[in-house]
Amino acid sequence: MHEFPIRKIAVTVEEIFHDGGPPAQQPRRRAAALAVVRNPFAGRHVEELQSAMDDLKPLGLMLTDRLISALGDARTIDGYGKGAIVGSAGELEHGALWHVPGGYAMRERLGEAKAIVPSAKKLGGFGARMDVPVGHINAAYVRSHFDAMEVGVPDGPRPDEIVFALVMTCGPRIHDRMGGLKASDIKAWDGLR
Repeated sequence: MHEFPIRKIAVTVEEIFHDGGPPAQQPRRRAAALAVVRNPFAGRHVEELQSAMDDLKPLGLMLTDRLISALGDARTIDGYGKGAIVGSAGELEHGALWHVPGGYAMRERLGEAKAIVPSAKKLGGFGARMDVPVGHINAAYVRSHFDAMEVGVPDGPRPDEIVFALVMTCGPRIHDRMGGLKASDIKAWDGLR
């Protein structure tokens, strides 16, 4: 069992009323939850990492629950994404530990959402930021929900830390008009269309 002690949690909520066009009837909401944790693999190469994904599942569920609480109602959430910023004493693969615990936690809490959870990871120093990609929870081809949310913490990651991030959104981009599959027209329920 690997331990990832939490140093800090941050939750950010945005309400977007317009993006240069007319104000929307209802603002789009985006939220990010971040956990700054110690990286138990920092400073050394460890061949077997996969078992650590199980150790991170409670963190994924906790951050997911905080996002749902911040956004108010799980039934209004229709976009998601995840990411990790690994401190300089770690390696990119340590950020990949977030794939299962971050993605499946959101899918579980949102009622078995169908689409793959978009993901990003990077190595970064103190104050590093990243754009977490966002897609629709049930169909990857819903263009109106293609987006990203910039995340980071001013005091991390330290060299021996990882910043794990989850993002959820309510509604399409404000003023979306690029066509493609509409959320209301999802038919296949295969995670794509």
